[in-house]
Amino acid sequence: MEICALASGSSGNCFYVANDKCSILIDAGISAKQIVERLNLIKKDPEDIEGIFITHEHSDHVKGSDVFARKFNVPIFATKGTVFNGFLCSNPELINIIRNNETLKIKGMEVTAFSKSHGAADPVSYSVVNNKKISIITDAGYGCDNIISNVSDSDFLCLESNHDRNMLDNGPYPWPLKKLVGSDRGHLSNMQAALCVLEHGSQHLKHVMLSHLSKINNTPEIALNTFKILKERKDLNCKVTVSTREMITPIFKI
Repeated sequence: MEICALASGSSGNCFYVANDKCSILIDAGISAKQIVERLNLIKKDPEDIEGIFITHEHSDHVKGSDVFARKFNVPIFATKGTVFNGFLCSNPELINIIRNNETLKIKGMEVTAFSKSHGAADPVSYSVVNNKKISIITDAGYGCDNIISNVSDSDFLCLESNHDRNMLDNGPYPWPLKKLVGSDRGHLSNMQAALCVLEHGSQHLKHVMLSHLSKINNTPEIALNTFKILKERKDLNCKVTVSTREMITPIFKI
């Protein structure tokens, strides 16, 4: 399989995942124009996208879903709560409702939705299996059992590392927003994410891509430095990189 973060951050999220037969998007939180441009940069044809899997209804995850889906006739998959609490597409024929823990098979890839805790109607994250397993986990308030389960058997993780707790506490956000971000329905901090991998990552885990970093309350350097605690595990030998809002990551092959 291949994976590339076309964008990831508080202002837009979109992940490209493919095997040798098809490709999908996890979220479409940048404009359709940007999605096309960034697919072109990695030499991928938007006509080949066979599904958009939406995690939840917030704009930084659905911004481009309507235009992209209609332009390229791509089906959208999302939970019932997400469909009825957000605008995903003006063509209802392209919208498909999925259930938590449901697995869809698409040309050799098994895409599974699993629930998590976040301030949205019915949020999910996704794992994609084709011999190896990729899990894409953002927008989660804490490492619930579903997240732990998927961290524990993944070969590649895109994992939220949203904020540095000191930056959040001392930053410019108003107190109610600080409280929400740091709550069990908010976002994983650098330390929460790092401890989740340290405690539950398997020897098979080869790569962790830190995702959904806050522009205000985090920096790539601070996030990467926090993940140095993984060195406490002598049996854990995984590469740690960062995805950003502004530019695509390389294509990683799993």
